Amino acid sequence: MYWPIALIVLSNVFYHVCSKETPSAINPFASLTVTYAVGLLLSLLLYFVTQKGGSLLSEYKHVNWASFVFGLTLVGLEAGYIYLYKAGWNISVGSLIASVLLAIALIVVGVLLYKETISLRKVAGVIICLIGLYFINQ
Repeated sequence: MYWPIALIVLSNVFYHVCSKETPSAINPFASLTVTYAVGLLLSLLLYFVTQKGGSLLSEYKHVNWASFVFGLTLVGLEAGYIYLYKAGWNISVGSLIASVLLAIALIVVGVLLYKETISLRKVAGVIICLIGLYFINQ
């Protein structure tokens, strides 16, 4: 139950370190071609390790619009972080501000698209996050 959280946290640490360490001399999109080539190879390998039998091509009939939009958003996300760090943001502050704003946006998305409820606790959490952003930027 907890291993996905550990995987997300560990992967995100390396994600931000790699984004910050991308050489300033390289075009971020050139760098991302290597990133996605490695991701493609790893995804293929993990598919065959985790899927006993079956066919990768037959899996593709289950693909919907989300896989295509996901690809577009991943490029935007990764390029955004590379540019964030190239612009001089600290790894601790830039990612924190983006994460707090993302959390607030996802609350709105959850309410509007998925009929999730907003509680007073969530509102209090958002206010606390915004106060935290204020203090971080002082």
